Amino acid sequence: MSVDVIQSKYDVSRETCERLQIFAETLEKWNPKINLVSKNSLGDLWTRHILDSVQVFGVPKLGTSWLDIGSGGGLPGIIIAILAAEKAPDMKVTLIESDQRKCAFLRNVGRECGVKVSVRSQRIEAVEGIQADVLSARALADLSDLLSFSEHHLAQSGTAVFPKGANWKKEVDNARKRWRFECEEITSLTEPEAVILKIKGVARV
Repeated sequence: MSVDVIQSKYDVSRETCERLQIFAETLEKWNPKINLVSKNSLGDLWTRHILDSVQVFGVPKLGTSWLDIGSGGGLPGIIIAILAAEKAPDMKVTLIESDQRKCAFLRNVGRECGVKVSVRSQRIEAVEGIQADVLSARALADLSDLLSFSEHHLAQSGTAVFPKGANWKKEVDNARKRWRFECEEITSLTEPEAVILKIKGVARV
């Protein structure tokens, strides 16, 4: 997997590919200091992390705002901002991350890639409801907790997109004990047992 595969598969410009390359290089530079991704996964950075984030962008109908929570190493938040710069230039991308060092990385890599992002250095629940059109989170929390964050930050007509691993069915079943929601499961391109959950209509039972 390389940036060339992403370019051909997702029909992105050379400038977008260059930005993805800058993101990869910057993450690799910062990773030894603040552990943005596991050291073992760096060798498969393009498939396991970048393509895994790129595929999230194509799931929801885009609106005027995208919120990524628990943004950490910018996956998928910064990748979303890079793709939005080409595909949805008027869309505002906001990242929420409570770790100050990771916020420093997010701001730095956003500047390096030349994309607009708003980074909020707060706990997710402490931020006033954003009413985003799209909300995403990757490897952050159990689905029930993610739906609680969605209730707070997602617009009523908005869409949540959550990449989930092989245990996704159990998470969905457990979440339905507390929440009502529409859920579409989209098979992941990077892991056959994983999915991206496309969720709408979140409400408490």
